Amino acid sequence: MNGMSKRTIFSIIGVFLLLLVGWSYHRSTLPDKASDSSRSSHGRGGSTGVGGSVPVVAGKAEQKDVPIYLDGLGTVQAFNTVTVHTRVDGQLQQVLFSEGQDVKTGELLAIVDPRPFQAAVDQAVAKKAQDEAQWANAKANLARNTDLLNKKVIDQQDFDRSKYQGDQFQAAVQADQAAIESAQTNLDYTQIKSPIDGRTGVRLVDGGNIVHAADQTGIVVITQLHPISVLFTLPEQNLQSILNEGGATGGLRVLALDRGNTTTLDEGTLAVVDNEIDQTTGTMKLKATFPNDQLKLWPGKFVNARLILTTRKNATVVPASVVQRGPQGTYAYVIKPDKTVEMRPIKVAQTEKSQALIDSGLHPGEQVVVDGQYKLQPGAHVEVTAPQAQPSQKAAQVKQEGQKTAKAGRQFRS
Repeated sequence: MNGMSKRTIFSIIGVFLLLLVGWSYHRSTLPDKASDSSRSSHGRGGSTGVGGSVPVVAGKAEQKDVPIYLDGLGTVQAFNTVTVHTRVDGQLQQVLFSEGQDVKTGELLAIVDPRPFQAAVDQAVAKKAQDEAQWANAKANLARNTDLLNKKVIDQQDFDRSKYQGDQFQAAVQADQAAIESAQTNLDYTQIKSPIDGRTGVRLVDGGNIVHAADQTGIVVITQLHPISVLFTLPEQNLQSILNEGGATGGLRVLALDRGNTTTLDEGTLAVVDNEIDQTTGTMKLKATFPNDQLKLWPGKFVNARLILTTRKNATVVPASVVQRGPQGTYAYVIKPDKTVEMRPIKVAQTEKSQALIDSGLHPGEQVVVDGQYKLQPGAHVEVTAPQAQPSQKAAQVKQEGQKTAKAGRQFRS
């Protein structure tokens, strides 16, 4: 009896364990089937909306005027650069400018000791006075000898001697005048003045030093910043387009952008296209002139130069995210009136920031897919949804809702 009871108990326990194992296995297979069905749903076109449509963000092809441009890397150069040297030898007596100062043409910058040169001027003036006195005496003698010659008192030889002596003193006076002008010029050179409008750099020589006209280093370097130039390069393939728009004579608009191509530093005009192409790089040099009123351009700075060739009127443009790239080139998904999509090849002329200029393939007013293309295939049904808010927009929305909640709480407490 006891043996039968034990066997019965073991049998019941075994059956119970089998039922428990089978139930656990059945539970473990349910999520796999659900995930399989989910994967199969994604394989047929991803997460779908109402009626099996694919949710996408849509936009429209627009028509507007778009500038056509060429981009090149450029370097800012001073419009004029002058190293100021002394033109006479002597001691640098005074330095009258400050480093980084804006100066005008003719403004006094420094003074070399003028005393030796003033003495030379005075000496030349005295020598001229001496020769003028001798010339006056020679002219008086010539007048007397002329009268005596007419009276046959002196012979022709004595008369000629007095005449040529007068000419000699006249030439001496002229030489003295030239010596005065030369000495005065050297005296003027002791006042070193700015030859251009510009800004001074770091002072190269301090006051009190002896300077020479033959010195290799000058006193200061002056750079002209208003206006200023940008030298940039473009591929030689663009030469004909520039010439067709009249670039050989200058006048085309040029924008100077920062290194990130996001901020316009200044707007100027094309000044010159270099007269030859660099064969080693296959590029050509161009120079543009900018007013630089805000001093955003500085000599030696690297910028992106954008040459505006022309403006295309009534061009077709779409958001840049519309353009997709595949093995056959660029294409876009166009939403047809029946809410199905067509994969249409397009030709893109240029892309600027968030806008793409379309040469062919799209027409103004057509509805295109802006976001959600990775879920699509030709002929798929779509459901147009609103674009998702950006993180900054979400944060502002949460902040605004928090302010409303706090305000409502204050009103409730009051």
